[in-house]
Amino acid sequence: MLLNRISLRVATAVGSAAMVAGATFAVSAFADDTGEPDTTPAAARPTPAADEPEEPFFPETDQTSPEEREAQLAEAQDRREQALTAAFAQGTGSVEEEEKEEEPEESDGGSGSAPAPTGDPKDIARAMLADFGWGEDQFSGCLEPLWEKESNWNPSAQNPSSGAYGIPQALPGDKMATAGSDWRTNPATQIEWGLGYIEDRYGSPCEAWAHSQANGWY
Repeated sequence: MLLNRISLRVATAVGSAAMVAGATFAVSAFADDTGEPDTTPAAARPTPAADEPEEPFFPETDQTSPEEREAQLAEAQDRREQALTAAFAQGTGSVEEEEKEEEPEESDGGSGSAPAPTGDPKDIARAMLADFGWGEDQFSGCLEPLWEKESNWNPSAQNPSSGAYGIPQALPGDKMATAGSDWRTNPATQIEWGLGYIEDRYGSPCEAWAHSQANGWY
């Protein structure tokens, strides 16, 4: 009786173990059949035919040869240079015209902006006296006899011994270049320099005349 019970229990345990083992095998087989694609053996994957060329991912966009590229670049460069040359020529012409229009006229004599007076040297001197604040009395009583004695109002007068030159007898004569580049021939330039010299050294023509009378020179 006891032996029969033990045999029944052993048989039951063996049957249970067999059922568990069978279930485990079934689950494992099911997992192999539904596995991820990445676990598929490489031998089972399809391979492209040997004679079928593979298409590139990005299609070829530039089929131009190196010679054609160089020709295209040269043509583009020529067009650019032609456009720049035309634009530069047009701009240069307008700039030159503007410079010609704005170019100031040069003055031959005198340091002021007004045109230098012309005519008789004595009339020029009378006209310039007011610029220095002097009246007619400084001319007729002093300046006129002073330069009459020095040069006889001759713009080409030159002292043969000292080299003094012009109406005011500047020594040397090229001192008068500070009043104008035409100091050799223009009476107005010489008179302007002479009146400035008198103002700086003596204060007025009458003072210069008084010095000349006392000393023989001024």
